[in-house]
Amino acid sequence: MDTGALVDVYLSHLAVERALSRHTIAAYGRDLSKWCEFVGERAVSDLAQGDAELVAAWQRDLSLAGLSARSTARHLSALRGLVRFGIREGLLDRDFTARLARPRVRQRLPQPLSEHELRALLDAPSEDTPAGLRDRAMLALTYAAGLRVSELVHLQLTDLDRQRGVVSALGKGEKRRLVPIAGLALDRLEQHLMARPNPQKKSAQLKNWVFPSPRGGPLTRQAFWKIVRRHALAAGLATRVHPHQLRHSFATHLLEGGADLRSVQTLLGHADISTTEIYTHITRDHVRAAHRRSHPRG
Repeated sequence: MDTGALVDVYLSHLAVERALSRHTIAAYGRDLSKWCEFVGERAVSDLAQGDAELVAAWQRDLSLAGLSARSTARHLSALRGLVRFGIREGLLDRDFTARLARPRVRQRLPQPLSEHELRALLDAPSEDTPAGLRDRAMLALTYAAGLRVSELVHLQLTDLDRQRGVVSALGKGEKRRLVPIAGLALDRLEQHLMARPNPQKKSAQLKNWVFPSPRGGPLTRQAFWKIVRRHALAAGLATRVHPHQLRHSFATHLLEGGADLRSVQTLLGHADISTTEIYTHITRDHVRAAHRRSHPRG
């Protein structure tokens, strides 16, 4: 078995046994393809003893190709996963990536929208057209439930409990979580569903999706990116807004409002609390600002 074949088996393992999304698997495949190009057609047995110097040379090659420290760290993480898999399968003797230092990556803090910016964005779409009502519902629901873009566009009608005000989101690893949604999002969702084309006149597939595309399938992630950017420009927002900022804003505003970190972790669908802890840096700034505004000696 050559290294490329091992990568194929590993990607199948990620898809079948770990149930990772196709986007995540595609990203692993792109990163590991660079490792395969670097080592050539060597058999896995040739790498079984492992060579840390070979991996270090690969890291230098990635840096010379212009990859950032963050991208290089991601490539190394993908390789480490492949090596651990090879060890479990008895194809590699030891982890020759274990002692390699991870490139130093400067932590990028999420950039949430202010409440004023958020209100302007949510009110930007028109109420006079079905497309405008759809956009208003998508923006409000993304913020109200802290949804990832992939979770939003793949919502089906059976994922909504409009009487209880709950949405069931299918997240990473095919894991579901229930998130309550507020009155504004529910109202806009109802308006959108009432204005949708008559499902009896469309394909049966249209009946399933909350936000169908004109062709009947789910709206694409790229389409929602364009929707957000168009309405951000219409709202006069100076910053370059992307859809994930609505999720960042959801988490940040909850913590600023007094929610505990574990609850926010559950609502976001984070497997590890450390992923959610990044938002505490933002809320600490909020607390310091409140202290300066309010304390007599601030």
